[in-house]
Amino acid sequence: MKLDFAGLTDTGNVRAVNQDAFYIDPQGRFFIVADGMGGHAGGQEASQIAAQTIRDYLNTHWDNRDVGALLKEAFLAANEEIVRDQHAHPDRSDMGTTAVVALFREAGQTWCANVGDSRVYQLHQQELKQITEDQTWVAQAVKRQVLTNDEARIHPWRHVLSQCLGREDLSFVEIEPIEVEVGDRLLLCSDGLTEELDDDVITTQLKLAQSCEQIANVLVKEAKQLEGRDNITVIVISVEPTSSDHNNS
Repeated sequence: MKLDFAGLTDTGNVRAVNQDAFYIDPQGRFFIVADGMGGHAGGQEASQIAAQTIRDYLNTHWDNRDVGALLKEAFLAANEEIVRDQHAHPDRSDMGTTAVVALFREAGQTWCANVGDSRVYQLHQQELKQITEDQTWVAQAVKRQVLTNDEARIHPWRHVLSQCLGREDLSFVEIEPIEVEVGDRLLLCSDGLTEELDDDVITTQLKLAQSCEQIANVLVKEAKQLEGRDNITVIVISVEPTSSDHNNS
């Protein structure tokens, strides 16, 4: 299989500064989305530090055969860099960021890692599944059946994270393998997208026979046509057949 992919970030209709950051490895090995918080300068700085540190760590240690350990160490390295920056710049001591990564290894091995509430979705056999679990107060409340999904979408605490990068007490990085097949599509996004678009709209766009670039553009456009209250970042990845796949069929 081979990958087609594209990413896009937009400030949205309300915010003056884009505190999101994303990175696409040119070889299609890994993809990163980070959504910063903590004031204009702080949030922007935190997400950039996270994306750059995770990128550099994965590049440097790519040959590590333990993918789970590789991803965890990359996230912990990013957390340490943000905390170090907080100590050096007390004016942004409250900054933090989400981070989500999708990573593709040889032999079809795919992994994702997550801290916060940016998401990875998978469209598999025309059905959408949210791969990551939001690390938020409302997500935990839904899990305990204190809130319904509909109540969680409009709850005033829906943006309260249970953890993020930029905290000395960071305790957990969600890491799990994903089974992907030719025809699947993955979406990485910040909550600026999912705050505006429900899963049905996202599913409809991912199903369309369009390029990843077209899908990314339409998703951001549709989010902005609603309220576009937050920064919006998306990465769309399509798992395509290679010539050998065709020859073997």
